[in-house]
Amino acid sequence: MKTLIYGATIVNEGRAFKGCLTLDNDLIESVVEGEEVPQGTFQRRIDATGCVVMPGVIDDHVHFREPGLTAKADLESESRAAAYGGVTTFFEMPNTLPQTTTLEALNQKLELAKHKSHVNYSFFFGATNQNAALFEQLDTKRLPGIKLFMGASTGNMLVDRLETLEIIFKNAPLPIMTHCEDTMLINQNMAEAKRLYGDDPAIAHHPQIRNEEACFRSSALAVELATKYGAQLHVAHLTTARELQLFGHHPLITAEAVIAHLWFCDDDYCTRGTRIKCNPAVKTRADREALRAALTDGRITVVGTDHAPHLLSDKKGGAGKAASGMPMVQFSLPAMLELCEKGVLRIERVVELMCHAPARLFAVSKRGFIKPGYKADLAIVKRGEAWTVNQDCIQSKCQWSPMEGEQFRWRVVTTICNGHLLLDENGMFDAQYHGEEVVFEH
Repeated sequence: MKTLIYGATIVNEGRAFKGCLTLDNDLIESVVEGEEVPQGTFQRRIDATGCVVMPGVIDDHVHFREPGLTAKADLESESRAAAYGGVTTFFEMPNTLPQTTTLEALNQKLELAKHKSHVNYSFFFGATNQNAALFEQLDTKRLPGIKLFMGASTGNMLVDRLETLEIIFKNAPLPIMTHCEDTMLINQNMAEAKRLYGDDPAIAHHPQIRNEEACFRSSALAVELATKYGAQLHVAHLTTARELQLFGHHPLITAEAVIAHLWFCDDDYCTRGTRIKCNPAVKTRADREALRAALTDGRITVVGTDHAPHLLSDKKGGAGKAASGMPMVQFSLPAMLELCEKGVLRIERVVELMCHAPARLFAVSKRGFIKPGYKADLAIVKRGEAWTVNQDCIQSKCQWSPMEGEQFRWRVVTTICNGHLLLDENGMFDAQYHGEEVVFEH
């Protein structure tokens, strides 16, 4: 099928320009700059007048909960939420049931996604204290990287033995994505909080328990090991101004920020409560402002979501008992575009952080850019009257969002995945369509 997208402002590779796109089935055929509309026979014409066309978002960090935790979310529901948010590709984390720490579990996930995911997909392989010997059997063309929990995790995925960390950093054949928090310090802080405030300290104490020092100590160790062994390191969800000093110096050592820490600060615990409880914790306003500043100066390379749905019943309690994590994939792009409205960054930078950079960093083949010959993964967004996030528009299975009540001026009007019109301007969603497994060029 030939498709023409016309009347658009195209944002790609640091530029915003008027132009048209032609698609040939699943590929971008041509990018035509200027007002002239290409002639020819097109089976589908999309009028993007007044809209911005950008590459589909690549979210490098989601938890879609399947297999094993599907009461919270599943590959079908969360990939649908992703599509509604202009996300055309996701990389999912290994802490499911079973954990993605064996080749069998990895293959099971890939097979599930083939039949269930509406957008393009891939999965991180999880490191443990015992499984580094499996690394040499991994097909590097099918994986974005290895996920390493150097802080709190579920099950046996916490890797806290220095000798094991040395082996992983020395032998990893793929980028290592780390969750960096010092577990020993967190446990000490929690014990002290319980002594002072009881068995389940109020949520306001969460950033004091999972504090700056716990994050910095672990991130610094990861950077030290990556430097020592020449490993490619990507530190997930940075939360503190102090950690930022570790990044921007070495091309193989990069950092991710996620929407929760760019949008919320500790002032929000009094109104949002445990809905914004996540690990690492949302920290101070000063930390948030430092993270926002780092979006434009090279210290933050990628923006993801750490989309991690829980049932609202799981979020009851305080800093001790409430589950950590929040659904975010549907509203990440509108939130980042709202930061443009606030003067935090420009839309060209949003596209770099959410589309180009994850494609480049993880060596994604033929995605993440608007170029002839690349896969036609596109998000069409439009600025208009402010709209409010409410429960009615939420696609995630858990049916809540920490963004409820927030107003955004930008909305995702169309999502195209592999040239397929997945979500159209009338809000019609093609639930019969399934995305493709991502190919990598490591």
